[in-house]
Amino acid sequence: MAGVLRAERVWVETFTGLRSVQFERLLRVVRERGGDGPRVGRPWALALAERVLLVAVYYRTNLTMRQVAVLFGVSTARVCRVIHRLGPLPALEPVRHPEGTNERLWIVDGTLIPVRDRQVGVSSRNCRFSANVQVIVDAGTRLVVATARPVPGTTADAHAWRASGLAASCEGVTVLGDGAYINTGLIVPHRKRPRRPLMKGEEEDNAEHRRLRARVEHVIGWMKNYKILRDCRQHGDGLHHAVQAVAHMHNLALVA
Repeated sequence: MAGVLRAERVWVETFTGLRSVQFERLLRVVRERGGDGPRVGRPWALALAERVLLVAVYYRTNLTMRQVAVLFGVSTARVCRVIHRLGPLPALEPVRHPEGTNERLWIVDGTLIPVRDRQVGVSSRNCRFSANVQVIVDAGTRLVVATARPVPGTTADAHAWRASGLAASCEGVTVLGDGAYINTGLIVPHRKRPRRPLMKGEEEDNAEHRRLRARVEHVIGWMKNYKILRDCRQHGDGLHHAVQAVAHMHNLALVA
């Protein structure tokens, strides 16, 4: 069975949303993390570039493995093995303490991602079985700084943030959150209280807060152009690997 897709410019840009130079950077990262070895047993039917393309296409289109297998001319079982082997490798780099932290501004928000794995997601307010994923974005560059492991979709953002362990990576950095992050140490909007309207200065602060915080919502919306984040069929750590890989590809698309 002959495949249609090859790691060529026209297919890379059409099916992944990345330009050729951006895809080359992704390929380099996967290779450096051991994506081409160790060579044990039978050799792969696809070259490393085509295997990375396969994973990117799977995340971008959310086609079934059977459909992806037809595109690449391999068996469904082989597609499954490629995704299982390479899925964790395009993950974001570990969070590094930025230079000039006094001038850096990060924004955090949680998003619900529908999942099929009932051990990861629960019935949530979006009327689907979903997981809550925390995403940190740099307000200036709109790059994804870090993402947390998924938690059940009914978990409040404040609890998800505390359980994520991301707070330790944000020491010395100003981090904005919405009203759901009260008492977490993040910068949140001023609250209206009974018989106490907001003062003029507080209303202006809230307006500026909303303007800045909208950037994380825009980034999450861009990430969900990768349709795996609209209906994830992966089980176990599959959703976490998908979010990390999508965040990495989003960053590549911005900086390359």
